[in-house]
Amino acid sequence: MRTLLAAAVAVILAAAPVQAQGKFNKKVKIGDPCPTFSNLPGTDDKTYGLESFKDKDVLVICITCNHCPVAVAYEDRIIQFVKKHAGEGSKVGFVAINVNNLPADKLDKMKERAKSKGFNFPYLYDESQKIASALGATVTPEFFVLNKERKIVYMGAMDDNNNAANVKVNYLEAAVKAALEGSEVKTAETRARGCGIKYEKN
Repeated sequence: MRTLLAAAVAVILAAAPVQAQGKFNKKVKIGDPCPTFSNLPGTDDKTYGLESFKDKDVLVICITCNHCPVAVAYEDRIIQFVKKHAGEGSKVGFVAINVNNLPADKLDKMKERAKSKGFNFPYLYDESQKIASALGATVTPEFFVLNKERKIVYMGAMDDNNNAANVKVNYLEAAVKAALEGSEVKTAETRARGCGIKYEKN
């Protein structure tokens, strides 16, 4: 009887759907709904949540920080991306979120950075680190593109080279264009490159 019961359980487990993960992201996959976030303070002294961008057809979330040299190297590219694709009146929204809690990544330092670089996008601080953890982000910068239903349609790197002069493919631009058109993103996931997020141990 026990043998039959064990066999039946094995069959049920084998038939149960397995929660697939991304190729590189071990927590979420393409098509998953974006985890929500709320009441995150920004460098502009406002607070933001996922609902703050409900008027946008596409939303880009960038998990980044102040201290990482790779993240810093991408700042100018991000500013240009926002100017080109996510300016005032655009259907595309862009938000950067810092989840590191090193002294160089605190909100006061973020405000200094945003002002000196002229950030043209909301730069938020998530001291709890919950949104990056829920998204499965591991490095800075790491990008997530959400469609109108706020499902993930792209995740990974902005482009194919840390050196702006050597970039041949901009994955982020292609993903945003496809999301606006409602078409499938051809390259939906890439390996993000940057500094490891300093997650605090619980």
